[in-house]
Amino acid sequence: MSQGQHRYTTRVEWTGNRGEGTSGYRSYERAHEISAPGKPMIPGSSDPAFRGDRSRYNPEELLVSSLSACHMLWYLHLCADAGIVVTSYVDEAAGTMVEAEETGGRFTEVVLRPTVTLRSDADVEQATQLHDRAHHLCFIANSVNFPVRCEAHVQVEAAIGR
Repeated sequence: MSQGQHRYTTRVEWTGNRGEGTSGYRSYERAHEISAPGKPMIPGSSDPAFRGDRSRYNPEELLVSSLSACHMLWYLHLCADAGIVVTSYVDEAAGTMVEAEETGGRFTEVVLRPTVTLRSDADVEQATQLHDRAHHLCFIANSVNFPVRCEAHVQVEAAIGR
């Protein structure tokens, strides 16, 4: 991996003006579109608890999914380097946010709960230990000011034909 500085650009465009702008708290939608050059648009809103559209992604979900994806990508990389064949990876990550009047609120933790399936000849103990290394290498986890925990479940594929 090359050392250096990397820059990421995105565009967030508010699309929720009902014709009155922000003339009142209830007069506008929280709808927005998130995009980056050459990539599909992500429909965004606020959490439904804050008058958002539940059919669109909210910033809190995107933060939790960023932590999950970063961990997964590092883990897969480390497994490939170690000769451990991962055949399936599914994470049911969850984050906890608390509201606070003075600051608006903050995340208090995110818990990653990946279920990893390995080829039957894999070293389960080493594969389990690599989650710790992946956590320490994750760019996103290294950038947040709250705990990110990993409760991984590592399993091997069932033998075919038995």
